[in-house]
Amino acid sequence: MSTTTIRLPDDLKARIATAAERAGTSTHGFILEAIAEKAEQEERRADFHDTSEKRYAEIVATGRAIPWSEMRRYLEDRIAGKKPARPKARKLAR
Repeated sequence: MSTTTIRLPDDLKARIATAAERAGTSTHGFILEAIAEKAEQEERRADFHDTSEKRYAEIVATGRAIPWSEMRRYLEDRIAGKKPARPKARKLAR
């Protein structure tokens, strides 16, 4: 473990101390958890972006996609507890 120094404005430092006390943790623990949550959020965002880029590249390369109306119907049926067949990608008319 290494040490990093950060300079906090006094008002933010006070807010963190109050929030940490309410959460029943130390200021240090609260800051570590907040940084870990932010890092995880950014990692998930980057994964989402990478996945979407790959999927878009596949659509561009193949010309195949699922029309939104079909996908929406599929998702609504799933939410309703039904077991619909997965829609299949196909070349869409331009």
